[in-house]
Amino acid sequence: MTFAIAIALVAAYVVGSIDFAVIVARMHGVDIHQVGSGNPGASNVLRSIGRFPAAMVLVGDTLKGVIGAAMGMIAAGSADPQVEWAFLAGFMAVIGHCYPIFHRFRGGKGVATGLGVLFFTVPIVGAIVVVGWLVLVKLTKTASISSLIAVFASIPLALWQGVEGMSLVWLLATVVLVVWRHRANIMRVFKGSEQKVEA
Repeated sequence: MTFAIAIALVAAYVVGSIDFAVIVARMHGVDIHQVGSGNPGASNVLRSIGRFPAAMVLVGDTLKGVIGAAMGMIAAGSADPQVEWAFLAGFMAVIGHCYPIFHRFRGGKGVATGLGVLFFTVPIVGAIVVVGWLVLVKLTKTASISSLIAVFASIPLALWQGVEGMSLVWLLATVVLVVWRHRANIMRVFKGSEQKVEA
């Protein structure tokens, strides 16, 4: 690992730590940690504030993954978006989103930021995942279920697109982190108490 890559990984974490749900909610006079599910993510902003603020959060969080992965690729001196350092830097951005240094490590679930990583590294997989997520939300009315299914689907889709080696390992690590962040949601799904979204 070169010094440039190390800097890129740290920078990706810092970028990931910018919590757009917190920022957008404050613009509307709301503490996102105190409303709805308390999760600083697009779904809770949608339920608590509305569609346009949620769209702002979704775009911002997705861009964090894109920027993080791009920094990894550039630092590696590669023109290949599937280089392992792009996936690792993207993973660091997702860690920053989930455990942001700017917000006492209280972050979101990492879905949108992980999607941004996919959009940069394997765009066709990112596109399929987002379409699948939208369809699943329409069918289930439950963002967490839709997110988990879409996240799991990204692995075989990435394999189909030729992602392998350490790139696949870092993508798998991202999926594991996102699933871990959804553990409370999974428990609520089994109990039948998971919150719905209007989709």
